[in-house]
Amino acid sequence: MAQVKIAYIGGGSTRAPGTVASFIRQAANFAGSHIVLQDLDEDRLDLVCRLSRRMAAAQGADLTITATTDRKAALHGCDGVLSSYRPGGFEARYQDERIPLDHGVIGQETQGAGGFFMALRAIHVARGLVEDMEAVCPEAVLFNYTNPVNIVAQAVADHSPIRVVSLCEGPLVFPGELAQLAGLDPGKVRAVMLGLNHACWSVEAEYDGQPMLPVLAQQLEGGITDDWARRWAELAVTMNSLPASYMKYYYFEQEMLAELSAKPTTRAQDILADVPSYWQHYHEQLSAPNPTLKPELSRGGIFELEVAVDVMDAVFNDKNEVWPTNVVNGGALADFPDSQVVEVPCLVNRQGVRPIAGYRVPPPVLGLLSALGEYQQLAANAAWDGSRQQAIQALTANPLVRTLPLAQTLYGDLSQAQRSHLPERLW
Repeated sequence: MAQVKIAYIGGGSTRAPGTVASFIRQAANFAGSHIVLQDLDEDRLDLVCRLSRRMAAAQGADLTITATTDRKAALHGCDGVLSSYRPGGFEARYQDERIPLDHGVIGQETQGAGGFFMALRAIHVARGLVEDMEAVCPEAVLFNYTNPVNIVAQAVADHSPIRVVSLCEGPLVFPGELAQLAGLDPGKVRAVMLGLNHACWSVEAEYDGQPMLPVLAQQLEGGITDDWARRWAELAVTMNSLPASYMKYYYFEQEMLAELSAKPTTRAQDILADVPSYWQHYHEQLSAPNPTLKPELSRGGIFELEVAVDVMDAVFNDKNEVWPTNVVNGGALADFPDSQVVEVPCLVNRQGVRPIAGYRVPPPVLGLLSALGEYQQLAANAAWDGSRQQAIQALTANPLVRTLPLAQTLYGDLSQAQRSHLPERLW
């Protein structure tokens, strides 16, 4: 098994203990490896590091775990870099969600104006990260888990020689989630999804060895009581393809806007309310005889970023496995430009992460995906080195914004609120 050094950028976050737990669970595949946690908050970083070491020792994992606030020091000599960070924290996410709602449009972490500003903040950090990688570990692979993962990967791929692959569990979990909501057994689902991140659709879908869409249609005819489950199933049956759950923001825009507006808190506020309990749980486990994370008290669950750990294992141990990832298209999907970052099944081994060619996007959804792809490219360009004008152009291209007066208003309010997390050229 490969002995590697992996830097985890964002290693002091609420998700970090669960992410290290994913490495520990696969410790045999990374025996003798070194994981260095890097973050800005020294106290939380120290807690995560000490808890991680205790969890590793309790499980007999042959992993060296260290921590530093010095990013370049963390990156020195790395084989892989796992990035999962949130510039501005959940407070900025709250602004991403609330400010658009105040203007009568959807506010969401990765979609619409909120997702756009998450991209601006994330890529501002990513630019410095890959510059450091170019200086101290130019051969390392960047395994990105920072949202919006497709726009971050697009910006890095376009402007840096660093190899980048962005990861999301969506293509693996969406089909099963839909099946379960529709009253079916998620364990009997097998599907292949592709397109763009948070905008993927199935090109193959089976349920218990049979085509899944007719089975889903029967469930829909029988009556699905939950509003969201019914909408999701109806969209799938109408388009003859299983959609990512995020498609609800486009195909049921007004319904989702009404639901989000009626809710007294945003998702970020709900998470912020739980954050103290996460850290309390991590503190308590630090002194427990056998430190064990509890799902209800750990941000994201017991095991986090598992797909990233799986893909790293496949790369460094030359597994020749197929995983859905976000990579430069390179001609694999004829529906997108060769330079576009797409979400597609990939062959993963020591040579890298290579998209599997031959799939096509379902024709009924190609129009929306094409628009989202154009927006993705404009957003990546603006975030990396663009001007305020270019940023407003990108925001106007977003299908959940669309009009110039709205884009100008949203940009003005969000850029003012998040000024400290943006480069001066975007003020």
